[in-house]
Amino acid sequence: MNKRIGVYICHCGGNISDYVDVEKVRQAVENEGGVLLAKTTMFACSDTNQKDMVGDIKNNALDGVVVASCSPKLHLTTFRNVTERADLNKYNYVHANIREQGSWAHSDDKAGATEKAIHIVKAAIAKARLAESLSPNKIVAQQSVAVIGGGIAGMKASLALSKMGCPVYLIEKEPYIGGRVVQWDELFTTDETGNHLVARLYAAILQTDNITVLTGAEVIASSGSIGNFNLKISIAPRYIQEGWNTQQIQQAIEICPVTVPDGFNFDVTNRKAIMAPTPNTFPPMPVIDQANCTRCGKCVSVCPAVDFSQETVIQEIQVGSVLMATGFDPYTPTDGEFGYHQFSQVITLPQFKRLMSTSGPDLVYQGKRIENVAYLYCVGSRQLDGDHTYCSRYCCTSAIHTAILAKKKFKNLHNYHFHRGIRTYGKQEALYKESLSAGDVFLQSPDDELPVVSGANGKTIVSVNDVLTLGRSIEVEVDLVVLVTGMVPRADKSIGSLFKLPRGRDSFFNEIHMKLRPVETFIDGVTIAGTSQGPKNIMESLNSALSAATKSYSYVSKGVLETEPIVAQVDPSTCHWCNACSEACPFDAISQIDHDKTPIALINNSICKGCGMCLPVCPSDSIDLIAYSNREIESMIDALAQD
Repeated sequence: MNKRIGVYICHCGGNISDYVDVEKVRQAVENEGGVLLAKTTMFACSDTNQKDMVGDIKNNALDGVVVASCSPKLHLTTFRNVTERADLNKYNYVHANIREQGSWAHSDDKAGATEKAIHIVKAAIAKARLAESLSPNKIVAQQSVAVIGGGIAGMKASLALSKMGCPVYLIEKEPYIGGRVVQWDELFTTDETGNHLVARLYAAILQTDNITVLTGAEVIASSGSIGNFNLKISIAPRYIQEGWNTQQIQQAIEICPVTVPDGFNFDVTNRKAIMAPTPNTFPPMPVIDQANCTRCGKCVSVCPAVDFSQETVIQEIQVGSVLMATGFDPYTPTDGEFGYHQFSQVITLPQFKRLMSTSGPDLVYQGKRIENVAYLYCVGSRQLDGDHTYCSRYCCTSAIHTAILAKKKFKNLHNYHFHRGIRTYGKQEALYKESLSAGDVFLQSPDDELPVVSGANGKTIVSVNDVLTLGRSIEVEVDLVVLVTGMVPRADKSIGSLFKLPRGRDSFFNEIHMKLRPVETFIDGVTIAGTSQGPKNIMESLNSALSAATKSYSYVSKGVLETEPIVAQVDPSTCHWCNACSEACPFDAISQIDHDKTPIALINNSICKGCGMCLPVCPSDSIDLIAYSNREIESMIDALAQD
């Protein structure tokens, strides 16, 4: 059957037409086989043009559409929806990218960019001629969601899902939920402490009947796909029986011979291998740190509730969607970086915050009273040479806010800020103003001339070539150097690897599109929230959690899900199982079955992403990709190869 194809070439407001002669492109393709109409438009994605396209499809009985515009990452879904509104199967739509692949790539060569655009559009037309109507794959969805990560993003997302009537499993690897926020005292721009914020969220969780909280729990296996994820969870024992006695737990702590750095306080203080509940622990239950406990048995003699016979429990659950809210790690400076681990008076901002929280009326560190504090900004962020070239966004505000609190709590304290440009965006500028008004000193260094920390005769010196005084070399003797560290991805990447989540250049989990699909991943059914996705402050994390919860709920609420039909398919008449395709598949979508007593490959349509990795490794060429068959791709190559 001869196709009736409509072609639309977009100016993109000049993004394309400034470097590509769009009218020449239209003229070059209007007589291609199957093309019934060819138009140019200023903005193909505009509401007006979309309405015109719907009219064109209906009035001309078009059965194929090509739009030559920007990246399909932006508007493939947009124009598929247009075709559906015109009662045309959306898989008869083909997208041609002449902006990123044409005008932007060859802005210095308009003639060359135009010729390339012509070939790209002709290739899209060739594919449209062979495009077929397809039906989505349908999956019955489990109407529940697993939220992995019990920080504020995970807690907020769980509450949002619960209010929608969706059962939730909140899975936290640590013995307590609350994440990083519970480690902070007063939060900037509010008078609330991190403890109070987490306590409010936790109290709300306790009032629900459809949130199951699993602490000390780790997802160790995952199978299935959107609508029906099968998760295997390992839940570590607390080694404490129910009905424990507070006094006996305290006696067990006192008698415990093991002392280790307290990670909650970023190793500023120490703790025992038995941890008692505090105002910062949710749930308020004791736990024995099995990684450091020596099983000496002394605690058992004073606390009958201690039970070392408890074992790890393996629990399996089925959910329709997974929401990833695994948080971040504070950057740990390398040895010698700005004097870290080289000079005893150099610590990180998280350590300084916990030092402030655990100090009395005077700020004392390692027996020395602190009066002059230097804050070195952008440690682990905006690196010229390193993996962390991004700005962590919250650090400037956090450092300034901490300095303000320190000055209010500890009298006669002097703050010196060594920065590379202050980034306290939005209302946080008020904190910057308050810090300046309080007499804090700000010294700015060039990006390529960072401050230097040195020590001699028991003194700690920070020197800088100050931009604000036209490069004048300034030295400041301080009692404590605080490295303002940024956010980095979690060091433990096992959960991301388990779900095969893509990561961006910053190594955080990567969304499909930061504006159009900001919490979705390329793994269908898996959403991301909070700082697992990138540096955010608390408000931004909570907002992303609500967005991710809404998207995850949209997956499971329908009961029946539709997934892309563009998947690999096997020709059973030529396939002879060799395992090459299964080894190449990054999504574990291929397995072996018997077909007429012959082992062949089977594609799981609900897991397959249509990436095509299996096609080139098949020695018998038995695998094809729906909508991207050899015949379609070869027709596009022929069009591209035309003179």
